[in-house]
Amino acid sequence: MTQAIVNIVDLCVRRWRIVILVGTLVLVGSAVYALTQFSINTDIETLVSQKVPWHRREVELSRSFPEKGTSVVVTASTPENAEVATDELAHKLKENPELFRQVVQPDSGDFFERNGLLFGSTAEVERTVDGLARARPLLQALAADPTLRGAARALGSAAEGVRAGRLTLEQLGWTLSLTRKLLGDVLTGKRVFFSWQELLEGHQIPKNQSRHFIEVAPKLDFNALQPGRTATEGIRWVASDLKLRERLGAAVSITGEIPMNDDQFHVIRSSVVRDTLTALFGVLLILWIALRSFKLIAAVLFSLVVGLAATAALGLLMVGSFSLISIAFFVLFVGLGVDFGIQFSVRYRAERHEVDNLRHALRCAAHKSGAPLALAAAATAIGFFAFLPTDYRGLSELGLIAGSGMLIAFTCSITLVPAMLTALNPPGEPAGVGFKSLAPVDAFLQGHRFLVIAGTILVVAAGTPLLFHLPFDFNPVDLQNPASPSVVAYRKLQSEPETNGNDAEVLAPSQQQADGIAKRLSSLPEVARVVTLTSFVPAHQEDKIAALRAADRAVGRVISPHSTRPAPTDEDTVAALRSTAEAVSEAAAGANGNVAEDARAVASQLEQLAHAPPEVRRQADAAVTPSLKYDLDRLRKSLSVQPIAVGSLPRDLVRDWQLPDGRARVQALAKGDANDVKVLRKFAAAVLAAEPTAAGAAVSYYESARTVLRAFVEAGVLALVAIAILLAIALRRITDVLLTLIPLLVAGALTLELSVLVGPQLNFANIVALPLLLGIGVAFKIYYIMAWRAGKTGLLQSTLTRAVVFSAMTNAAAFGSMWASSYPGMSSMGKMMALALTCTMAAAVLFQPVLMGPPRQIKPHAEVPPLREAAE
Repeated sequence: MTQAIVNIVDLCVRRWRIVILVGTLVLVGSAVYALTQFSINTDIETLVSQKVPWHRREVELSRSFPEKGTSVVVTASTPENAEVATDELAHKLKENPELFRQVVQPDSGDFFERNGLLFGSTAEVERTVDGLARARPLLQALAADPTLRGAARALGSAAEGVRAGRLTLEQLGWTLSLTRKLLGDVLTGKRVFFSWQELLEGHQIPKNQSRHFIEVAPKLDFNALQPGRTATEGIRWVASDLKLRERLGAAVSITGEIPMNDDQFHVIRSSVVRDTLTALFGVLLILWIALRSFKLIAAVLFSLVVGLAATAALGLLMVGSFSLISIAFFVLFVGLGVDFGIQFSVRYRAERHEVDNLRHALRCAAHKSGAPLALAAAATAIGFFAFLPTDYRGLSELGLIAGSGMLIAFTCSITLVPAMLTALNPPGEPAGVGFKSLAPVDAFLQGHRFLVIAGTILVVAAGTPLLFHLPFDFNPVDLQNPASPSVVAYRKLQSEPETNGNDAEVLAPSQQQADGIAKRLSSLPEVARVVTLTSFVPAHQEDKIAALRAADRAVGRVISPHSTRPAPTDEDTVAALRSTAEAVSEAAAGANGNVAEDARAVASQLEQLAHAPPEVRRQADAAVTPSLKYDLDRLRKSLSVQPIAVGSLPRDLVRDWQLPDGRARVQALAKGDANDVKVLRKFAAAVLAAEPTAAGAAVSYYESARTVLRAFVEAGVLALVAIAILLAIALRRITDVLLTLIPLLVAGALTLELSVLVGPQLNFANIVALPLLLGIGVAFKIYYIMAWRAGKTGLLQSTLTRAVVFSAMTNAAAFGSMWASSYPGMSSMGKMMALALTCTMAAAVLFQPVLMGPPRQIKPHAEVPPLREAAE
């Protein structure tokens, strides 16, 4: 192997023009192909092999009950405005089937407006009916005159009832409190809306009743980096065009898998170029410090760029398009690929100091570093190729591309670097290359060899129990930018079990079996609630309908008058305000307490409103009249209810829970904080134990974490075995194989132990650092074992350590750019890679030479045959 590499280098030196031309053609051809064929498959479903049982279940569930992918969250200050805004937005979105395949209102719309009361308990329906009976005079006045004038007169009538002794002032406490706040905001010029539902309930309405959802299935373009961006922008444009915020005070936020992925892809796109350029700048700086020659740097960079372009083109040729995992090969190649160039160039500098002949120095460099470089490249490639059989397809593709890239990088280093150095003809090296100042440290470590070995092993062994507590954050949302709009909206919803999105689902053969599964899951302490299609058929309907029909007989004609009063003039409204102010003031006369204080304040505000400009009264009318009319209309619908059966449910609702062939969906919601990974893990495990065929988001997160971890364990074991076999063949001594692998295992264990103590937690992104640890670790260890076998001493102060240190620094520059990324997943990857790199370099530079001890009496490198004149 050594002689073959020397011959290749010598050929490239003698035919340097042809080699550079071929390298340039490869660069141009690969770059053109990569740029024209470049694509990223943003479908995260393809990251895991469909052979995995849980993924097959997830795919089957998704195909049977496709996720809409985009959730539009409409919130307003009042329940009435939230419902109106949701209805308007949903109706408008349905008019654009080119962008939106399906638009569904899962918790609003005509069905829920008509039947909302039936979904309460029997006691709640009875309380509502009693309240309607007591409010009959108020409802009659408001229905006959649904304006600001009518509202003022209704309040005036109630105040007169206090004077007459039919009511107490305290019974008007809630009404006066709301009225005081409303009039105060109106008089100060604020845009306000009044909720009659809140007034009739007698207490503040929960915020979730002023929020509704629209589930949208947009048409996606997977050839674009952000497949759903056009649809998401379309939703925002429609909401803006409807002026929902200006007219109804409604806010529209968009979340869900599609917009969250789009936001993630946007961050990746904006940061990848910056991070790559930062990495290249850092690599250039380190190369200058290491090589001290622009010509040497140019040679290494040419080799690096050609190798990167060739790897990108080959990767696209092999896998078709990059995934969100395999795209990481760019940074990995910059970090790892430059290592071979640095090793060869530093070795060349050392030889050039001894031999003032460029060609002979290159031959000597190839003779001494060729075999270690080839072995390191082969071992690193094997380490990456070990990920090919895993079920984590994204990592499998990364392994294929990165493994091929290592072989390409090695080939470029022994061909293009010598050819470029011949063309550039850098001057000789005036001084030796190495870290002579580290000679005392070298002597100290070797002098206290057994103490250093024992101390290292004891420290690593003491931390071994930490590995049983190695955390893995399997929630992919934690890898996204927390400031992105979709993630902000998602986090707000996660605080509630009904909206956290981390559910478990089961696809049952029939509705009867679905209900049976729901009953079993409901008994689990980890489950907050279980929903099936049957959940939308209210219980005890007969009693509820009877009570509502009785209420309809009592107030139905009142809220549906044959005619209403003519619209008031401004003078009519002013007169009503003044009359009501007087009645309220008289009702509070002589009374004390908070309610009396509110009454006097309301009387004063009514007088101010009566004396205010007409536009202020129009603003007050706009605050009370639309919601009053809406609530009266909804009340009329609610009182004319009909029995609900599965067959009478809306078609869109049924399709979300039951298929035409009878198969039905079961949804289980987790109890507890959905942001807590431990809660999700416990929930998913409990559901799977009760129902092994479960799927859904929580199950997918849980199972994907297990799949990824299993993939890394399998690949790690396979890589170590394959590398051990390779080393055994190359080194032919089992002790030398162990001397190479033990420091690698020490570095790996130390990395994981430190991640438990100081972070970061392992996740789907930064776990990619582990194959990097394997790749760099194997290469570094091989360099040292080969030098040791050749009889080298003082390794810490040697040329080899200089090359290893600066190679590690180039990696640090590349990974440091990732650490600073605005994409949390990429930043986490950079942190873990930096930690792995630190442990790997320490194990190679400080621990391995001590572990190996003094070299055996082995014949050193044979001298390179002298150059013949003919060859010159």
